[in-house]
Amino acid sequence: MPRPELLNDSDITYNLEKLPNWQLVDSTVPPRKIECEVALPNFAAAIGAINAIAVLAEAADHHPDILLYAWNHLRITLSTHDRGGLTELDFTLAAKIDELGLF
Repeated sequence: MPRPELLNDSDITYNLEKLPNWQLVDSTVPPRKIECEVALPNFAAAIGAINAIAVLAEAADHHPDILLYAWNHLRITLSTHDRGGLTELDFTLAAKIDELGLF
């Protein structure tokens, strides 16, 4: 299946407006990325969230960078690595992550 094309600035802005938990990172430095941060109740909940995100990522064949820090905080970063920036894949997976109800 062909990979989606990079999104332009207006498409990125449009998609971000639908995802209030996510923000653009390093918007002037390639590759462009979106990320969110979430604090979970405890370490076990953070690991559970990582596992839930992993299931979504595997199903989408699109894998975020996930950083666990301070025992219960996650930073989730999305970018389409093989395209060098943001595509619809990133925003689709971000929306699915939001549906997990972590925020």
